[in-house]
Amino acid sequence: MSTTFTIDTATSRANPTPAPMKRVTVPMIRQRKGAEAEPLVMLTAYTVRMAQLLDPHCDMLLVGDSLGQVIYGLPSTVPVTLDMMAAHGAAVVRGSYHSLVVIDMPFGSYEASPEQAFESAAWLLKETGAAAVKLEGGAAMAPTVRFLSERGIPVVGHVGLTPQAVNMLGGYGARGRSEAEAAKIVGDAVAVADAGAFAIVIEGVVEPIAIEITDKVACPTIGIGASNRCDGQVLVAEDMLGLFERTPRFVKKFDDMAGRISAAVETYAADVRSRAFPGDEQVYRPKS
Repeated sequence: MSTTFTIDTATSRANPTPAPMKRVTVPMIRQRKGAEAEPLVMLTAYTVRMAQLLDPHCDMLLVGDSLGQVIYGLPSTVPVTLDMMAAHGAAVVRGSYHSLVVIDMPFGSYEASPEQAFESAAWLLKETGAAAVKLEGGAAMAPTVRFLSERGIPVVGHVGLTPQAVNMLGGYGARGRSEAEAAKIVGDAVAVADAGAFAIVIEGVVEPIAIEITDKVACPTIGIGASNRCDGQVLVAEDMLGLFERTPRFVKKFDDMAGRISAAVETYAADVRSRAFPGDEQVYRPKS
């Protein structure tokens, strides 16, 4: 797979940036820790156009393996491949100029050994131009986080509800309701942070766990179904925009894009059927 990291400004659909901003860097993210710092804004992106639209407003764009469900209609993130992540990761990098782009490592690409993880992560960064990878797991993955970090690959951790482990967890319910599970999640986060993760996503946990982790670890925490006390927040962009009727409980819909798209298509279909479209403005006439 060959990758080009520039936007084609020769087409009408390009989004050239007249005053490009410097990309957010890993050290800049590390500094956004604590109640005094401005919270980090993160959203998922899978395509060039969405990256162009989200980028000016975000600090980080996550090329999430959630694309398996959002883009491909898969039942979970488990079937997602490295090739799928590379293709969408490269698109998001091409469509952005400001946000730090993080790419998920898909299930099966990093769990076997730190060496396997390095090979997968290095390939993803080379193919996409992304700045960092994200991997799921706690204390068991801490040696891998350390292995990657010590070899120049920035890592975002992910604890709590880990979608790649849905078969083990038995579903997508909130985690940490028992004292034992709560203690394990906190321990997992501390282990990943101590191993060198520059940020940690905390997903789908009861709020006190997210607050405890945020207070204990030195790196920023990014919540999704966690707490507004986290150092930042992330959502699947399509959920936040209201493109799906059913979303997780922790999602706030900031728009009803599904309804607006449906209404626009309904109007288009009516115009086609009534021959109101195309009109004089949309057809080419012979030159007089």
